[in-house]
Amino acid sequence: MNWIDRLSLFDPLDYAAVATILILWLLLGWRIENPSASRPSVSVLMADYRRKWMREMVQRDPRIFDAQTMGTLRQGSSFLASTCVIAIGGTLALIGNAERLASVAQDLTMARQPVFIWEIKLLLVVFFLANAFLKFIWSNRLFGYCSVLMAAVPNDPTDPEAPKLARKAAEINVFAARSFNRGLRSVYFSLASVAWLGGALPLIGGAIVTLLVIWRREFASHSRGILLEK
Repeated sequence: MNWIDRLSLFDPLDYAAVATILILWLLLGWRIENPSASRPSVSVLMADYRRKWMREMVQRDPRIFDAQTMGTLRQGSSFLASTCVIAIGGTLALIGNAERLASVAQDLTMARQPVFIWEIKLLLVVFFLANAFLKFIWSNRLFGYCSVLMAAVPNDPTDPEAPKLARKAAEINVFAARSFNRGLRSVYFSLASVAWLGGALPLIGGAIVTLLVIWRREFASHSRGILLEK
């Protein structure tokens, strides 16, 4: 049986479910990063605070707090990247033992399907985890670039180079945070994609629930209200 014949084993609803989760993932990310001016997302609000942080850094002496904060951000991205590697390894190991997974899944879904079906479903999880890993790695590197730029900012606030370098550091910091947030969203949707083991409808349901959870945190959370306070 070739790949085309194997892919024909999936129902049209399965293809619709996969398309749904991918479209929701992409559209949600775009909306969070490009919100309307009247309703900014938490990510956009925090980007403004990151720029303010770099402006304040120019006036601060010594800058131990800034270095410690940047180190904490790098540790967070490094930890999540390592976590994704472990999760990818575990999922690939599960794919290698798909026969046992198929027997468990059949008890849950009451449907007998070829092992190939379960392997493909797990590959969707791997896709989101791999994307998250790449985003976290890039975020970690960008935070490293930001650290170098921060170190290059002159200690003299009156130096004309100080605000220019601080502005560069701020933008790199914003890009690093954007990549970090993209990695987090991929992790969330990787958890939603596990629902495909239960069928196409659970996958659609998991994607919608994940969308609502992230949407609330970005556009309707208490933390967002605090950030908007004057």
